[in-house]
Amino acid sequence: QACVYSSKHILYNTRRIVLLGKTSVGKSSLANTIFGDTVFEIASSPNSQTSICKAESRSVSGRSVTLIDTPGFFDSEKTEEQLKKEMVKCVLECAPGPHAFLIVLKVERYTDHEEALVKKISQYFSEEAFRYAAVVFTHGLSDLVEKCGGRYPYRSNQFQVAQLLCTIDEIIEQNNGRCYTNELLEAAEREIQKEEERIRQSSRNMSEIEIREKTEIGALKRLCHIQ
Repeated sequence: QACVYSSKHILYNTRRIVLLGKTSVGKSSLANTIFGDTVFEIASSPNSQTSICKAESRSVSGRSVTLIDTPGFFDSEKTEEQLKKEMVKCVLECAPGPHAFLIVLKVERYTDHEEALVKKISQYFSEEAFRYAAVVFTHGLSDLVEKCGGRYPYRSNQFQVAQLLCTIDEIIEQNNGRCYTNELLEAAEREIQKEEERIRQSSRNMSEIEIREKTEIGALKRLCHIQ
């Protein structure tokens, strides 16, 4: 099915997409399916899950797509300090803001665990984040789908990357090309710009990749201190 959304934002902007969900729901597998390649490591056991926030960019169906694969933000065994550091790292990876959130669920019905996940997303981001969200799951959960504007591009093993990308294009179109932002994302963008300028002035022989890596490390330290 061809996309009908054709604003200049959709044609030219990179799509920054954050994958949210608890541990073992298949976020890394979903990211690899979108890219059509094994870019993110898949856990071989319940104890070897994604432990750090990681971002990768690829060209997908003519779109420049950046996927931010997050660790289990919403796992109850993590301390507040661990959650804070992971959240700041995620924010840095998607600054100045994501164009879409994919809420990845692996459930048969809407349980207390899923309700807690929704509350955590509201807490860490805001209710506004759901305007930029789509749900990826196997069964049910009509209440959450309705909260995310009815966007439901994935069902069991019938996943179609083209359909998902069209859904993300729809989110971008409905938000007039704007990415999601909040105070932390705005602060992250300011810190990134300041840190990058400082590094460029002091280290003129560094490659762009090295500058980006040092910028993220410096901005991460500053933001963790601010928070």
